[in-house]
Amino acid sequence: MAVVAAVQMASGPQVQANLMEVARLIAEAASQGAELVVLPESFAIMGDSEAATVAIAEVAGEGDIQSFISQCAKKNKVWIVAGTIPIRSDNEKKAYATSILFNDKGEQLVRYNKMHLFDVKICESKETYTESDTVAVGKQVVVVDTPFGKLGMAVCYDLRFPEFFREMVDQGAEIFTIPSAFTETTGRAHWEVLIRARAIENLCYVIAPAQGGYHVSGRTTYGHAMLVDYWGNVLESLDKGAGVILAEIDSEKQKMTRQTFPVLDHRI
Repeated sequence: MAVVAAVQMASGPQVQANLMEVARLIAEAASQGAELVVLPESFAIMGDSEAATVAIAEVAGEGDIQSFISQCAKKNKVWIVAGTIPIRSDNEKKAYATSILFNDKGEQLVRYNKMHLFDVKICESKETYTESDTVAVGKQVVVVDTPFGKLGMAVCYDLRFPEFFREMVDQGAEIFTIPSAFTETTGRAHWEVLIRARAIENLCYVIAPAQGGYHVSGRTTYGHAMLVDYWGNVLESLDKGAGVILAEIDSEKQKMTRQTFPVLDHRI
């Protein structure tokens, strides 16, 4: 059994202030026994424009934000999935929204660049998002071995594409990490049902940290960070505001369930 944690924040435009909050929340999770801590999407910055995020983009493998998370992992002796960090692309006007896995020695193991970009109009709230204006599209599904099980990495809008999660399961995924910043409107309508659906249909644990609050840009994020088991049970959740939730992952029980309820083997 392993203890995992999902972090919820309401990040603002000041990177250093956000990182101070990150350090506090990681330490809080570690003090409660967490071995794996997953941070939300855009944990380091949610500015008044997407261009502000591109402006702080780092080179893959180096930079202040990446170094800071590495230090947090080493100091607290925890593995960390760093929600998303802006990483430079070949296009100076766009950055990858990159989720990075650090081990408990602070080493970067893998990076996942968000593949599905949030280009939508939300009629109910009259919000418009064109993420592809400033975010470079990722090209590769990422599944990695960890002490907690095979980890499949996703980000926010990826959640709406079940075939994406099937691909990760085909590569052996047992746990999904889905750092997110869902809008208040779409979160209220779909967040929990989508998280639980991805867990149930793939018999996978889901660790879903979130942004949850009011942001300087005027955007309100839904929050409701969740930890869900492979049967779709909500193990822990947090409605709004900054905080940490923890739960145990029972890999042996998950494997037994996959054997006795072999839905993944029944696909045509």
